[in-house]
Amino acid sequence: MASSSQTLFAPLRTPKRTSPIPLPLRSPSSWIPVTNRSILSSAPPNHSISAIGVTHCSKRFSCLKTKASTSANMATEKKKVQVFDSEEALSVSLAKYTADLSEKFVKQKGSFTVVVSGGSLIKSLRKLVEAPYIDSIDWAKWHMFWVDERVVPKDHPDSNYLLAFDGFLSKVPIPPGNVYAINDALSAEGAAEDYETCIKHLVHNGIIATSETTGIPKFDVMLLGMGPDGHVASLFPGHPLLEEKNKWVTFIKESPKPPPERITFTFPVINASANIALVVAGAGKAHPVHVSLGNGQHSEVLPVQLVSPEGDLTWFLDKDAASKL
Repeated sequence: MASSSQTLFAPLRTPKRTSPIPLPLRSPSSWIPVTNRSILSSAPPNHSISAIGVTHCSKRFSCLKTKASTSANMATEKKKVQVFDSEEALSVSLAKYTADLSEKFVKQKGSFTVVVSGGSLIKSLRKLVEAPYIDSIDWAKWHMFWVDERVVPKDHPDSNYLLAFDGFLSKVPIPPGNVYAINDALSAEGAAEDYETCIKHLVHNGIIATSETTGIPKFDVMLLGMGPDGHVASLFPGHPLLEEKNKWVTFIKESPKPPPERITFTFPVINASANIALVVAGAGKAHPVHVSLGNGQHSEVLPVQLVSPEGDLTWFLDKDAASKL
């Protein structure tokens, strides 16, 4: 057991960035790229946009000040669980984790492929837009994707893109052409096919790596949230898409959580990742955390239990989410 303290980062300031370019009108055939206590354990078994800036990737392509808590470590293999005294402390650690990975992959291969979810995850990335990271990260090398998206216009309140733009993208100088959002002018099925086509194109161009064992896209990091029912991405408990093995990106039209139409990465792609961070805060999510990491019981396997990457999995939990462990 050890304790330490760390100095808070400087207050939020406006980063140097290029202004977002206005989104041009699109045809249906185009698409938009656009603690702390640590426990180590082994793994268990869209069309009116005006002010939002992104660039196109055509379908023609074939393809703080905080005090660190007491820490205790117990070991296993590829899963690391970190429990924080507050969501604020969690966010500080998540920023360092992401920045360290960015530096590592940019040095290794000249780019950094980042997949994000919606929900509270974006809020937990807020420390990245503060010093020291706003100036030290090589934002021009980032390529940003979504693990799932609601099939709604990008200026709709339910859009994961809009959430990320307001809370993160508008504050960092990632080139608009490196931001890959879905084409919301297509149907759910069409948008899923289109997103997969663009990923294939980026694999072909060497932007996205592939798994040596499966040939599936291997993103450098996926930053994922989890729902109170244990869902990740738009993969919900008991849904047939949990068993999808062939598609990289698929669609759902009857999501149990509104809005009903969504696209989502499948588990083969999620689990091909080099790194996954599962970011979970709040007492409302304590049960699926208990089921996944403790001895909690549930009538069926939860989607979050199926997250088992080829690389490393790190859980970022606040004390409320970990309250049943």
